[in-house]
Amino acid sequence: MSVVEDLLTANEAKMKKVISHLKEDLASLRAGRATPALLNKVTVDYYGAPTPINQVANVTVPEPRMIVITPWDKTMIKELSRAIMASDLGLTPNSDGTCIRLNMPMLTEERRKELVKTARKHTEEARVSIRNMRRDIIEGIKKAEKAKTITEDDSEDGQDQAQKLTDKVMKEVDKVIAAKEKEIMEV
Repeated sequence: MSVVEDLLTANEAKMKKVISHLKEDLASLRAGRATPALLNKVTVDYYGAPTPINQVANVTVPEPRMIVITPWDKTMIKELSRAIMASDLGLTPNSDGTCIRLNMPMLTEERRKELVKTARKHTEEARVSIRNMRRDIIEGIKKAEKAKTITEDDSEDGQDQAQKLTDKVMKEVDKVIAAKEKEIMEV
């Protein structure tokens, strides 16, 4: 394998990780309907360790606008309620002693626009990471050319391949954000 192929392969894997991280970040943004992914970033103190809610309770969505959290240990109800109230989800937990219900109110137009701005901010961070990776690939190719390990033609081809890879990944990022914006703005 050549230096160029090594750089492209290594950075393509990193770019895919950036996209999967972006998808995780966007999944935790509240859109119109309920989804267990909303609680992914909420942690609860479980025997002294911060633990994600889905590791101490069963999280289900029985209705489009409701999340039901059933803890495996019933003594965790208060702790779960506190963690949800402390999160930035803006949801009020309703407990009946055995489970917690989170009712999802309708989003206002203003709140939808705020969520779209937040989603775009996450997307721009992903784009910057991808562009930095492209820069790293090109710098690596230029160093290899200066060290005479690859020819000038190989260097130009490698830089073109780096740009094509970046364009392909950016299109995927655009698809992800377009889908999330559509989901958020859906009434």
